[in-house]
Amino acid sequence: MLTLFSVCFLCFIQPHSVLGSEKSTEQINQERMILFKNAETITQIPWYVLASVDQYERNVRRTRNDIPKAKGVIGIYIRPELWAGIQNPNQSDTNPASIALFGGLGIDGNGDGRADPTNDEDVLLSFADYLLSYGTDFENIKIGLWDYYQRDKSISLITGHMKLFKKYGRLDLDQHAFPVPIRFNYSYKNTWGDARGWGGRRIHEGTDIFANYGVPVRSTCYGIIEMKGWNMFGGWRLGIRDSTNTYHYFAHLNGFADGLEVGQIVEPGQLIGSVGSSGYGPPGTSGKFPPHLHYGMYKDNGRTEWSYDPFPQLKVWERAEYRKRK
Repeated sequence: MLTLFSVCFLCFIQPHSVLGSEKSTEQINQERMILFKNAETITQIPWYVLASVDQYERNVRRTRNDIPKAKGVIGIYIRPELWAGIQNPNQSDTNPASIALFGGLGIDGNGDGRADPTNDEDVLLSFADYLLSYGTDFENIKIGLWDYYQRDKSISLITGHMKLFKKYGRLDLDQHAFPVPIRFNYSYKNTWGDARGWGGRRIHEGTDIFANYGVPVRSTCYGIIEMKGWNMFGGWRLGIRDSTNTYHYFAHLNGFADGLEVGQIVEPGQLIGSVGSSGYGPPGTSGKFPPHLHYGMYKDNGRTEWSYDPFPQLKVWERAEYRKRK
């Protein structure tokens, strides 16, 4: 453990209060970025690595009831047995010396003599210190993340977040776009959960946006292309993962925009394909239903992934685009 960092870290931080409703999103992101950059200065773990872990965990905490809600601006949660040490008889231990004795991850990040698992500086530097034990290059950081999470999907999400934060150099990547340009004729209603029969009884996991063949389909978010190709249900389909652990699913496409590849970064409003009627059969099957875009949203909570109703989000994004036109 880098116990000498406790004193050094204090030199780089400014006192900050617990997250409160009086703070704007911009202020919170500024506060987070200061913490990430300070930790990077001390540990040489890139700020965007720490930001990506924090982003992943913050969104996991929002969707789970078995993890306490964050009390500060940092969302990383280190379980008590890992913080204090598995063999530590005091799982609420905040003494840096005894925590180190039992091999716990918790360290004093703000120089107050305590390793507090609810303190932003302590938590962030403790996790950075853990990663530093593996090294500062990308491959070793990935090994450290795997040993910590023991889940391929979690590592994939975090490394995707890294690509986004590294490319754009900022945290506010939550802007969205309606999936088809509003200047075209289209219609949709809430069809999430409706019964579907082709290929076996199932529910409809999305919203159908009906439009003519060839109407442009756009990315709804900043994200990474996670899947591209054919599915017998969805036809030509594309999946994009954003920085909130949300998977955006575009199906029944007529085709893809040129040059799109798995692993590529896309932005809100970027052309990704066009409306079609592909699906319900082997590759190339088309015309078994009217042309439309099937749009779905799926959330990952660190254990599993599930579909949720995208209709309310679509309405919000649509209204926002109409306001821009005025």
